[in-house]
Amino acid sequence: MPTKIEKDAITGTETTGHEWDGIKELNTPLPRWWLYVFAACVVWAIGYMILYPSWPSLSGHTDGLLNWSMRAEIVDRMAEARAAQKTFYDQIEASTVEQIQSDPELLNFALAGGRAAFADNCAPCHGAGGAGAKGYPNLADDDWLWGGDLETIYTTVRYGIRADNEDTRVSDMPRFGADELLEPDEIDAVADYVLSLSSGKPIERGADIFAENCAACHGEKGEGGREFGAPRLSDGIWLYGGDKKTVVETITNARRGVMPAWIGRLDGSTLKMVAVYVHGLGGGE
Repeated sequence: MPTKIEKDAITGTETTGHEWDGIKELNTPLPRWWLYVFAACVVWAIGYMILYPSWPSLSGHTDGLLNWSMRAEIVDRMAEARAAQKTFYDQIEASTVEQIQSDPELLNFALAGGRAAFADNCAPCHGAGGAGAKGYPNLADDDWLWGGDLETIYTTVRYGIRADNEDTRVSDMPRFGADELLEPDEIDAVADYVLSLSSGKPIERGADIFAENCAACHGEKGEGGREFGAPRLSDGIWLYGGDKKTVVETITNARRGVMPAWIGRLDGSTLKMVAVYVHGLGGGE
């Protein structure tokens, strides 16, 4: 027997006849605007399924009357972007690094492209922003083994350091201990002298040994020699560490770090953009 339908005493709204624990359900229909919106959404959904790809099948999906595809649109946009960039790439390919730097429009494009290429190829060793790490030079300071001007950086990027390339940069520090060129006490003495150079108060101990064996490359006062890629020893900047133990290790066995030659790995335009970007990190001369 159906429950008697009555009006709620408080709201005056008819009830559905359902009641739970003294709580009566009001018969309140949805607002008309909500029903209209719902109907419009249904119509829109049907239209979307007809016009656009939507229904899956065993071999793919329906193409829709408009035959639209996000993948095709992305391909078109990428083609447009490549076409727009080609002009810049062609100009960079035909320009020197100095000419790129002097052209504001080309420079902005080169810095953006160089930043992306650096992140993909150089940052794993040199760090984000060229901050460097132990054994990997900081590219944002003004301490350069071979030179920090644009053309020199470009040459280093192309041919690398001790890389598998006939034009690579090479600097071979003798292994004074491993090859028994110096005695352990002599190595200890020259290490003390080298450390004193960066303190601003050079000592006498080890000075003669340094003059006879090291000054030819590193300079009489440890100022370095870029023609040999010999580090400056008087500035307190150390690639592998500036404590006594590390310096003794370097003198004993030398260091022969390798940077790849990027020519052949990166195209000509990208090589120039990387050089321009590195030069702009803050330490370029």
